[in-house]
Amino acid sequence: MRRAPIFVVLLALLAASCSEADEGESTTTVPATNEGESTTTVPATNPPPTQEGQVVRADVERAVNTDATDDELASVVAGNTEFAFELFRAAAADGANTFLSPYSIAAALTMTYAGARGLTADEIADTLVFGVDGDRIHTVRNELDLRVTTIPEPPPDDLREPMSIEIANSLWGQYDYPFLEEFLTTLAENYDAGINLVDFATDAEAARVEINDWVEEQTRGRIVDLIPQGVIDSMTRLVLVNAIWFKASWAEQFEPEATADDTFHTLAGGESTVPFMNGGGMMPYTAGDGFEMFRMPYAGDAAMIVIVPEEGRFEEISAQLDSGFLAEATAAATTRDIDLAFPKFEFTSEFGLSKTLRDMGIVEAFASPTADSGADFTGMTEQRELFVQDVVHQAFVSVDETGTEAAAATAVIIGLTSVGDPPLPVKVDRPFIFMIEHSSTGELLFIGQVVDPAS
Repeated sequence: MRRAPIFVVLLALLAASCSEADEGESTTTVPATNEGESTTTVPATNPPPTQEGQVVRADVERAVNTDATDDELASVVAGNTEFAFELFRAAAADGANTFLSPYSIAAALTMTYAGARGLTADEIADTLVFGVDGDRIHTVRNELDLRVTTIPEPPPDDLREPMSIEIANSLWGQYDYPFLEEFLTTLAENYDAGINLVDFATDAEAARVEINDWVEEQTRGRIVDLIPQGVIDSMTRLVLVNAIWFKASWAEQFEPEATADDTFHTLAGGESTVPFMNGGGMMPYTAGDGFEMFRMPYAGDAAMIVIVPEEGRFEEISAQLDSGFLAEATAAATTRDIDLAFPKFEFTSEFGLSKTLRDMGIVEAFASPTADSGADFTGMTEQRELFVQDVVHQAFVSVDETGTEAAAATAVIIGLTSVGDPPLPVKVDRPFIFMIEHSSTGELLFIGQVVDPAS
């Protein structure tokens, strides 16, 4: 039995606007590039005495025993869910197949928040619905990552490969740019990330290739050439990368021999002939007002939540989605034996998020900075000269008899300036919304909609 992987990559590209920062007197820790060599601390002057190819990292280990409370974690997860649904509704407004990873988008923007100040920071925090005050978000986000990547031991008699979730962060910065040590410390302590030094100013293309190679390696070759030519240029100063890798199969897999073509009724009112997987088993099921919801568990601490609105009520139900809707529908669920017919599907989504994020409330980060207005990323460098130029996102999902495979990438470009009953038949032959959830925390890793599996 094989299990299909989900890959997500998030990138935040930051560039300087026009001038270099003044010389500073803080120190920056520069670990040696080869394993086993000791780290050294050097003055962070302008330009810093560092070289392309080194890794600059604060001299702290990642915090693996945080003081984040369960209440704080629950508050952040609830905020993440609100952000996920609002972002999803905006991204899916055109009525097409849509797939994205709010988890990774939030992770990249939270790392960016570490260097934001003033109104720029406030807008990011409000839009992402942090749920905790100030820099506590980094501690709680670290705790969330640690819990998501802690995989319970499978039963001794379970011969299946255990579920895997891996999260990696890295930064890629202009080798002679003066990043603040406080920023580096936050990223090292909470995101286990240092800055890989590259030379955007004179060879942006080489830096782009190097970052893409790292992304490809972290995603087991599933995300190739993530950053297109021309996105990184000589004004780029920093690229923040978050990658999440998820691999799981269904707890109750579908038999390929039972898959057969059938009719799917599309959102546009047409019909498509697509392969339907037939199987099912015991799973939580809710019959709500105008929708059905069921939860298909993976072999591990994760599940796919599927919401199937009644015919003609898709937009109505989609508009109601929020954390309260999900919590109420989940609380009303009973465990039923489901005789399920579920379509196989595979598609890619790609869209720009800059306008969406502005509409959601992140405005100042996109404004060219002046001395007292526009983007304020002075938590990264002393000079007020960085701003977000663009945000793009791409995602791929494939669902078959064995499990789920998905890939996603986001770039934030910042520039200088009831049991015992007979089986309940559930046929998902009309548009539906689906989410991939880390079950023990309730964190939504992915969210999407299928309006036509054949497109």
